Amino acid sequence: MCATCGCGKVDEAGGTAGTRISVPGVDPREHAHEHEHEHGHGHAHGHGHSHEPTGTETITLEEKILAKNDVLAEENRAWLTERGVLAFNLMSSPGSGKTTLLERTVRDLSDTGPVSVIEGDQETLLDAERIRATGCSVVQVNTGSGCHLDAEMMRGALDTLRPANESLVFVENVGNLVCPALFDLGEQGKVVLISVTEGDDKPLKYPHIFAVADLVIVNKTDLLPYVSFDPAVCERNARSVNPGVQVVNLSATSGEGMDRWYRWIAERRLG
Repeated sequence: MCATCGCGKVDEAGGTAGTRISVPGVDPREHAHEHEHEHGHGHAHGHGHSHEPTGTETITLEEKILAKNDVLAEENRAWLTERGVLAFNLMSSPGSGKTTLLERTVRDLSDTGPVSVIEGDQETLLDAERIRATGCSVVQVNTGSGCHLDAEMMRGALDTLRPANESLVFVENVGNLVCPALFDLGEQGKVVLISVTEGDDKPLKYPHIFAVADLVIVNKTDLLPYVSFDPAVCERNARSVNPGVQVVNLSATSGEGMDRWYRWIAERRLG
């Protein structure tokens, strides 16, 4: 898992080194505050085990990391539920169109109630600035060397974002089809995007992230005439690893098929 890519290095205080949570357009010093729950991330892959002869200790360490994350995720889920906040975790490879999808979604759903966004990227505020331009409340989480968001980062972002009761929160995870699948954030729904430019075999190549998805969105369908991609094959491949998953084909650019995405959200708002 993360030991391979080197993400999530731990600082001396036990937190995730390099992680920054910020609000676009606001001096970060104005939002400096103690979070209600200061969780040590404990994401120290391989520290103190450089001379171990086998991989046994690494496996144990990963289990402990995921167990700790799951506890924090349940706390986040309870926090959201108490406030009637519905959170969706959007995961995909880079360039699938998550930010474009969110821009249109925020604008189209703004009259149905408060909507806010948590943006995850290794660096920059670029995507958060795009979301901010829609008039939506947004918080940027920069993970540094990290390739995914985790439950501790989610809680820090929620403490800064302070979403309204009975609202929607969309989380745009770091572009990656591996590590985000392993880390529960406390969200109420996992959405995986794939664009038609990526290939309809992606669910077979990256089965774990499709296996945890509640919804698979096939985006950029306006490009279908120009690429070799079969939506039926992609759907069949997705269901081969996750038989019950729902699949929606749409174009976040043209708007075609967006009504099915909004209907999926509405169904979950109704419980």
